[in-house]
Amino acid sequence: MADRLRINEIYRSIQGESSWAGMPCGFVRLTGCHLRCSYCDTEYAFHEGRWMTLDEIMEQVNELGVTLVEITGGEPLLQPACGALAQRLLDRGFTVLCETSGALPIDRLPSAVIRIMDLKCPSSGEVEANDWTNIDRLTERDEVKFVIGDRADYDWAVKIIRQHDLVRRVRAGGILMSPVFDRLQAARLVEWVLEDRLPVRVQVQLHKVIWEPDRIGV
Repeated sequence: MADRLRINEIYRSIQGESSWAGMPCGFVRLTGCHLRCSYCDTEYAFHEGRWMTLDEIMEQVNELGVTLVEITGGEPLLQPACGALAQRLLDRGFTVLCETSGALPIDRLPSAVIRIMDLKCPSSGEVEANDWTNIDRLTERDEVKFVIGDRADYDWAVKIIRQHDLVRRVRAGGILMSPVFDRLQAARLVEWVLEDRLPVRVQVQLHKVIWEPDRIGV
């Protein structure tokens, strides 16, 4: 539907990942995802949610008292009105992030949106879903994330970074590497990055450090 979205939750917290980590942020989590990543921590967003008009969503976001908003999921780009919501937020003066897999065309979003594109590594079980044409759609505003579950994932990510010259394509510090929570120690990932002198940002899911890892709405 062009004028409404199925919404799982809208809430205020801090940004837990990306170069915006630690910043107060409003989150609009959309329902639905066509991927089933092995490490997914938002399975509750696959089906749970209610339909809301763009006006209703904007009203709730305005009440959060933030200037930074992230549209997330699930996979937000599955819903046709995602781009319209992003444009509404931009028009109201919000800085807008959108976290999306690399499986759908990221140009469904307005160009002023900061797109955080999660390229799926082999241990996710969804590496075949990556849409490689998205590489040419990246701009210096965007960020690329690799969720690393093991050494094979890391080696694969390094190959992709070099093969596609991602350091040049996105903003400085905009290549992100995250260890899979409870699967790979962050210290091990840091060791690999330092050994390779790789110009990436190692990040942990800050919200899982501050609150209980399975807590919803933070």
